[in-house]
Amino acid sequence: MSSFLRPLAAASMIVAGTLASTAPTMAQQPIKIGLPTSIQLQVGRDTQNAAKMAIEEINAKGGLLGRKLEIVVADETENPEQGIAAIKKLTADEKVDVLIGGYTSGVTLAQLPHISNAKTIYLGVGAASPSITAKVKSDYENYKYIFRVSPIHAGHQARALVDFINGKLKGEMGLKKVAIVGENAKWVQDLVPILKKGAVEGGTEVPLSEFFDTSTSDFSPLFAKVKNSGAQYLIVILSHASSDIFVKQWHDAQVPIPIGGIDVKSQDADFFTRVSGKALAETVGLFATRTELTPKTIPFWDEFVKRFGTAPVYTGVGTYDAVHVYAEAVKRANSVEPGAVIKELEKTDYVGIAGKIQFDEVHDVKQGPGLQNLLFAQWQKDGARVIVWPKAAAKGPMIPPPWMN
Repeated sequence: MSSFLRPLAAASMIVAGTLASTAPTMAQQPIKIGLPTSIQLQVGRDTQNAAKMAIEEINAKGGLLGRKLEIVVADETENPEQGIAAIKKLTADEKVDVLIGGYTSGVTLAQLPHISNAKTIYLGVGAASPSITAKVKSDYENYKYIFRVSPIHAGHQARALVDFINGKLKGEMGLKKVAIVGENAKWVQDLVPILKKGAVEGGTEVPLSEFFDTSTSDFSPLFAKVKNSGAQYLIVILSHASSDIFVKQWHDAQVPIPIGGIDVKSQDADFFTRVSGKALAETVGLFATRTELTPKTIPFWDEFVKRFGTAPVYTGVGTYDAVHVYAEAVKRANSVEPGAVIKELEKTDYVGIAGKIQFDEVHDVKQGPGLQNLLFAQWQKDGARVIVWPKAAAKGPMIPPPWMN
């Protein structure tokens, strides 16, 4: 070999050796799951805890593609600017492979362009506005990364509430007038028009429909309006407003109208205790509870309570399922490359905690028999939750507030 060729040969051997030595290292790097969530709230704490459970289960079986999974958390708070910063931290700095999280629809909507720019798959488990997944239809190439694993979107929730109003309140209890009050938030703005239209078309009068600011601390004027409207039942829709104050003031004023609907903070396992039992007779929409919705529901529920000392809220259920849905898609794709995983996510047919998970043409989780649905459970004696609707799932009758007996 000439003196000219010897250095080239040596260099080639060095490069080859370097590539051989780095390939296993790359394969052994963990698959990073980014959790953008509101860590100061129960929805955020349960997102993290459920992700830990799912990841530990997968890692115990060898991980994915021979790689372990790990969590990276970023606090998105309930502020759009902080939410955007959380996405940038996870995608640009941490270079996560997937994002699982979310809570506030306004924050998620602000994050979407940044998720798209990062070309990172996002599995939503908290925000309900239909506008989030609508972008998948209007601009698929840029927003194909967006999926909603849970909850069912606000439109589906509205239709479930319509069924509760016309089926339970009007059909079984004979009530003819309901008032609707909700916090002034994007997901509620999406929900209320569908709810009101469906109630009226079903023969129920809606003499009052009103939004209130999420910072409201005195609900007495609102309760007075509801009473004056002649409503026999009050549908409440709130997530970011203070449920504790709302329910306490309703109880203390002995408002002669039962309440129920979607009250996210009342889904917390400790809510009844937190308000000193004043939630008695409030009926709350839940996406899952400790009943056999699927073969996985009760085992998951009991393990979560055993490990973390409290029942999971809906984001915990959604996050646990989202990690497994992503893992199954990665296995089928034999890759973490977003394009390949997206194609497999679109084929998802996975039995989760609250029902079977399938995605529609805009990557929204489907709703219906055997799929995810909204259950209505009432706080009853000693803080027991009793499912009262749908009829097929009911475990007991609805009770009136104590002062209306």
